[in-house]
Amino acid sequence: MINKEKIEEGVRLLLEGIGEDVNREGLKDTPERVARMYEEIYSGYGAIENGGDAENLKKTFSVQDSELVLERDITFYSMCEHHMLPFYGKVHIAYVPDGKVVGLSKLARTVEVFARKLQVQEKMTGEIADAIMEHLSPKGVLIIAEAEHMCMTMRGIKKPGSTTVTCAGRGVFKDNEALCDRILTMLKI
Repeated sequence: MINKEKIEEGVRLLLEGIGEDVNREGLKDTPERVARMYEEIYSGYGAIENGGDAENLKKTFSVQDSELVLERDITFYSMCEHHMLPFYGKVHIAYVPDGKVVGLSKLARTVEVFARKLQVQEKMTGEIADAIMEHLSPKGVLIIAEAEHMCMTMRGIKKPGSTTVTCAGRGVFKDNEALCDRILTMLKI
């Protein structure tokens, strides 16, 4: 759970640490604003603890066929746990149902739950795949995440436009190159 008072105290210390006057007009309310922002951008912690990942995937619909489902270009924003800077991009979710499908908006909500915490992209990609496997029980799932990391673009190596792509395959996607190639062709990556 987010502790807004501790965040406000931490922001005040950070501002003092970089040599700012925490009482000047432009910064006076900054600790409170940052605490409210953190409550939003780190909401994944509370959602996961309260079963939010499962809640999003509970409402399913029966299907006869087990055809491929691909939801592409789900925009996400997350925070790097190494530098506390944003990384953002798109997640693509492909799965082969085994008798049930989930509403497409629920896939986007699942991405949102896992994106809203400190992490590395590789872990987020795997967590989304594992949640879908656990709660939907499909024949398989493939998650591809593409993101630009501010820790690479605005500091350090300073290479704007570079993209990191991660992939997590479960079930029939684990070792089926033809199926994975089909998805990549559909995504044109």
